[in-house]
Amino acid sequence: MPSEELMIRRAKSQDADALAQCIDAAYARYQGKITDLPPVSDGCDLEIATNQVWVVVRDDQIIAGLVLVAREDEIKLANLAVHPSHGGQGIGRKLIDLAEREAHRQGYGAISLNTHVQMPDNIDLYQHLGWRETARKDNTVSMRKTITQ
Repeated sequence: MPSEELMIRRAKSQDADALAQCIDAAYARYQGKITDLPPVSDGCDLEIATNQVWVVVRDDQIIAGLVLVAREDEIKLANLAVHPSHGGQGIGRKLIDLAEREAHRQGYGAISLNTHVQMPDNIDLYQHLGWRETARKDNTVSMRKTITQ
């Protein structure tokens, strides 16, 4: 049984492979079902070097990750992945909260993301948390949340 101790910290370069494995596991249920899903774990080392990346660690294992990309007028939530063996424990919600806090702390007025039309649970979750859909193009659903200062 995994311990309840969770640590959320900024990712380090040596986390890239473990983070990629976690992301692959999180998206595995969509492989083969969503034919236009991009390679979601490619470039984790570059993401860590150039963007704002956090990992969730339990028992010395990376079990979730968050990638934020700072833009001129907003932060983009580029990826959020929770290993399926740790799903349903509120870890994704903690990472969404972290993303929103970081957007606020860094002075951004909004946070955005793209998800896939064939991921309705994700869309529902974000809407439940106050995000609004801003566009649909092909299979991409764009969402945005205003961050109150």
